[in-house]
Amino acid sequence: MPPEPDLQTKPPLPSFTPETAAHKVRLAEDAWNSRDPDRVVQVYTEDTRWRNRAEFPVGREQVRAFLQRKWARELDYRLVKELWACAGHRIAVRFAYEWHDDSDQWFRSYGNENWEFDPAGLMQRRYASINDLRIRAHDRLFHWPPGRRPDAHPGLSELGL
Repeated sequence: MPPEPDLQTKPPLPSFTPETAAHKVRLAEDAWNSRDPDRVVQVYTEDTRWRNRAEFPVGREQVRAFLQRKWARELDYRLVKELWACAGHRIAVRFAYEWHDDSDQWFRSYGNENWEFDPAGLMQRRYASINDLRIRAHDRLFHWPPGRRPDAHPGLSELGL
């Protein structure tokens, strides 16, 4: 059922095809690479429910606070997401991101996310499983300037991740 015209929508809308799901994944990657919690939370329902590692934020305000803490701790964050699968109003994603802590120890974090969307294209559920790998600074693969990953930069599959 399509959303009512007065609802805020975030295209592409479900039911997802591989093409529209891949576009939705790239939009999410771009938003997260902005490291702007106010921008990121706008694509989630007001009552969104998350599982991220051992945290379980509910609602946009808790998600905003979670993201503020995350990006205060994960410095020089760079993220690449890739579509894994889609069906109806759900998308599965794999991702990797690089960051360092306040002692300049670099990490590459690998994970998978399962997303569920409402008819307006807002994410109502996000379940993330993430593992961190310590890396040396010279082993980093994500070197673009802060912000959106350049279109020419390889994705996860091209990087062998």
